[in-house]
Amino acid sequence: MSETPADGRILTEKCGRVFIIKLDRPKKLNGFSIKMIKELAAAYTAFEQDDDAWVGLLCAEGPHFTAGLQLDQIGPYMARGESLWPDGAIDPFGLRDPKRSKPMVTAVQGITYTIGIELMLATDIVVAAHDCRFSQLEVKRGIMATGGATIRMAERAGWGNAMRYLLTGDEFDADTALRLGFVQEVVTTGQQFERAWALAERIAAQAPLAVRATIASTRNFAEQGQDAAVAEFRSVQAGLANSADAKEGVASFVDKRDARFTGR
Repeated sequence: MSETPADGRILTEKCGRVFIIKLDRPKKLNGFSIKMIKELAAAYTAFEQDDDAWVGLLCAEGPHFTAGLQLDQIGPYMARGESLWPDGAIDPFGLRDPKRSKPMVTAVQGITYTIGIELMLATDIVVAAHDCRFSQLEVKRGIMATGGATIRMAERAGWGNAMRYLLTGDEFDADTALRLGFVQEVVTTGQQFERAWALAERIAAQAPLAVRATIASTRNFAEQGQDAAVAEFRSVQAGLANSADAKEGVASFVDKRDARFTGR
């Protein structure tokens, strides 16, 4: 592997059906430069466009996930109200179109500040190392969180629990993140990637059309409400039931074997 550039980089690798996206700037605690932000959006877009990649896995090199944004580089973009990535790229925060349609699992460890929390909350399943230290500390820098924390922390934990940390910038640990619903599992430090990988492979073994439809339905509920989600049940289910994967699912049930899905 080549030496990490001073401004860091985003590495990608495909292993079977799993598309790995890795933050790589460990000497700077994986602090996000503008280069890394743009490369992250490009990596999400590459994952979305790769028909052979069924599940994403977001992780980071070194003992820490990320110390947050490099404000001396990114601050001017904020002041001008500019987007940090090109139009048409997938939004890693899942707030604006186009949005990711495939599942994403995240492994976090050590310092996981600001953008790190927002990126993990924008994914579907988070595995945290026991040594995680979380902080949404934008208020300490005279700015606010705009990557989804003000929405998703309140959505997961309730108003008071979200405000407890959004308004103080205080650190909280992995057990607190688990209690508040920000992460789904806490594991021994050093095992977070392996556990996230196991979950990603587990998801990759399922029918990808059904997996993506499940994400879309749940997102529809979160954004548009129950009636909007229910209104699409029959039509979506009819489309899935007529797919080759649904036929394979029935055949595997009858034959008492694992299904072999193709995404068709």
